[in-house]
Amino acid sequence: MGFTSFKSNVEAGDIVIIFMGHDSMFPLYVKKGEISQTKFGAIKHDQIINHKYGTKFTCSRGWVYVLHPTPELWTITLPHRTQILYTADISMILFQLDLKPGSVVCESGTGSGSLSHAIIRTIAPTGFLHTVEFHEDRANKASLEFKKHGLADYVTVYNRDVIKLGFPVTSVADAVFLDIPSPDDAISAAANALKQSGGRLCSFSPCIEQVQRTCTNLRQQGSGFKDVQVFELIRRSCNVKRVFVPMADLGLDNDEVRSKVVGESNVLPSVTQKHAFCCRTCVLPKETYGHTGFLVFATYQPN
Repeated sequence: MGFTSFKSNVEAGDIVIIFMGHDSMFPLYVKKGEISQTKFGAIKHDQIINHKYGTKFTCSRGWVYVLHPTPELWTITLPHRTQILYTADISMILFQLDLKPGSVVCESGTGSGSLSHAIIRTIAPTGFLHTVEFHEDRANKASLEFKKHGLADYVTVYNRDVIKLGFPVTSVADAVFLDIPSPDDAISAAANALKQSGGRLCSFSPCIEQVQRTCTNLRQQGSGFKDVQVFELIRRSCNVKRVFVPMADLGLDNDEVRSKVVGESNVLPSVTQKHAFCCRTCVLPKETYGHTGFLVFATYQPN
């Protein structure tokens, strides 16, 4: 089992990622004696156990790969309990919050745990995540999920209203992340959770009105926050493909033109002997991923 570490072979009780294609993957908990069905046929769990991660298994109607779980693969395959953050936003959040092994993080809005898994991998083995979820059922499911994934030593899930009750810890966090409907109402709670020596804050909001209210509260005198920045990340993938460009007609079939181009040797350069030449180019996709949300960052310096 390992979202924070890697091992070579699959063991009973592990979670693995079954890869059937770049747009077709799902998580699988390996249990002795069980059989799982895929569109390519059945997978016997006993055949997976003790094999190396990355092994290719042939099914009755195709083949699959068994991959080691990572936060990036979990983001793609996790069961959605809420809207989630994807890798583009997650990478910016981890970078801007300056997370590293040993960091203590407070998160409000656990949701499906997409960001939580990435945070835990970054701060392990000596850091800790305090994550708060308002919805009781989602909090219980997230807590159980972290235990199944072997992450219980790095995270505690709390079921509480962070706006009314604040975070369960005070002056211990290096960074705070907010993913709630009213982040502007949780600024004071974030300040109380952050260390008095300072820290970083991030808020994710899908609507610009939320961003405006949050920035207004962060810039209020006495809030302790400064260097407020807002980012919107739009991912656009470019497809690299090979194309053939036709050669220009230089009139080489005409003897007079041909003699001027090739001279007395009467031998054409190799490139002109082809009707087209090959090159690689980037082609923009017909559909581009649209807006996901706005990221608000600020630095806490109370002194």
